[in-house]
Amino acid sequence: MNSATVRNLLVRGMLAGLAAGVLALVVAYLLGEPNVDKAIGFEESHSHEHEMEVVSRSLQSTAGLATGVLVYGVAFGGIAALAYCFALGRVGRFSPRATALLLSGCALLAVYVVPFLKYPANPPSVGDPDTIGKRTTLYFLMMVLSVLLAIAATLLGKRLAPGLGTWWATVAAVAAFAVVIGLAYAFLPVVNEVPEHFPATLLWRFRLSALAIQAVLWGGFGLLFGELAERQLNPKPAGAASGRAVPAAH
Repeated sequence: MNSATVRNLLVRGMLAGLAAGVLALVVAYLLGEPNVDKAIGFEESHSHEHEMEVVSRSLQSTAGLATGVLVYGVAFGGIAALAYCFALGRVGRFSPRATALLLSGCALLAVYVVPFLKYPANPPSVGDPDTIGKRTTLYFLMMVLSVLLAIAATLLGKRLAPGLGTWWATVAAVAAFAVVIGLAYAFLPVVNEVPEHFPATLLWRFRLSALAIQAVLWGGFGLLFGELAERQLNPKPAGAASGRAVPAAH
């Protein structure tokens, strides 16, 4: 893959990330923000300290949310496009569109879902401010471990494929990934700082909305970037694209 193709895919990845970010922004605003407001209301009703707002809540839930999600979408879209350039043709004989969907799904699993199951997202008022550094370190440790193990499982599957066949090599690689991740879950510290009387339904809804935002972001990116990559790498002839046969020259 030459540099011009990589550059074009990078641009398309950033555009797809931006579009997926718009979709995720809609989900975050409609599903996530109401739960955040309820969690803030719980915190205010149980706190005797009143802190001055540096940034208003209305600005946080609109312009601040949009800026954060869209910038994140563009950045992760560019990084994912570069990873796609490396993975294309190395993870199997998949089309550009299928490779994008496969990469996006595996990245969602390794980067977000696996760490989320150990250290799920928490709304405001959940978590001790004094342990935020420890909690952040544990989360990123889990995320890095998950990504490295996913790469190792992919390499293991490719190594086992000639002897076991693609199906059983994939099963063995997934099983090895699950076993090591299970050990990490067992040995890494547990973090449980949910305040007493915090509504369990609110906590559950907040975590589901956080998971939904990431699923829409990664799923939308996989679909959009897959289509753009397919058109870039496998362009249709002009006659096929228009649906008309090209007349033969006489």
